[in-house]
Amino acid sequence: MPTLIQTPLENNIDNLSEEKTWTDEAFMALPDDGHHYEIVNGELSDMGNSGALHGYVAIVLSSALFAVVLPKKLGALFDSSTAFKMKNGNKLSPDISFFAKERLQGLEEIPTGFLEGAPDLAIEVLSPTNTIEEIDTKIGDYFENDARLIRVIHPIHHYVLVYRSAQEPDRLLKAIDSLDGEDVVPGFTFPVANLFQKLSF
Repeated sequence: MPTLIQTPLENNIDNLSEEKTWTDEAFMALPDDGHHYEIVNGELSDMGNSGALHGYVAIVLSSALFAVVLPKKLGALFDSSTAFKMKNGNKLSPDISFFAKERLQGLEEIPTGFLEGAPDLAIEVLSPTNTIEEIDTKIGDYFENDARLIRVIHPIHHYVLVYRSAQEPDRLLKAIDSLDGEDVVPGFTFPVANLFQKLSF
C-alpha cells in the first residue's frame, strides 16, 4: 500500500499550528497557500475556502461600497485577507471591512501590519461551514473592539441581519429591503435583492 508523505508545506503548517503565542510576525509569515487563517483564543483557525457564491456576494457589495467610500473620502475598505487585532489577542478577518477616516488620522499610508481594533463596519458573508457559535463570538469581539455596525449576509436564504450591538440583531432585511450605511457610511444605500440576482447573460 502506498505511504502518504506530507509535503514540507503541510509539515510547516502542522508545526505552526502548535504554536501557542502568536506574534504579528509569526502570523504574517504564514504561507500564501490559498487558505484563510484567523487567530481565535490563541489557536490558529483555518477558515477554509468559501466557494463561488460567497465570493460573488462579497465582491458585489464591496464594489457598491467602494463607489461611495472613495469619492466621498469616508475612510478605507479592506477585503477578507485583512486581519484586525482584537484586545484579547484574536486576529479576525471580516469578509468586508470599513475603517472610518477618523480612526486613520495621523497615518500617511495604510500599514503593512495589522490595524488595532475592529472595523467600524464589519460584514460577514455566511459559508456552509460557519456555525452560530463562531459568528456570535466574532460579533461579540467586533463590538468589544469599537465596531459600530455589523451585517451578516445569508447568501443561500437571501436575507441580511443588521447588528448595532452584540445582544441581538436590530433588523432582518429581506430582498424587498435596502442596506443603509446609516451614520457609519453616510450616503450608502443598496437593494438587498441586488446581492442575490440570478445570472442573466
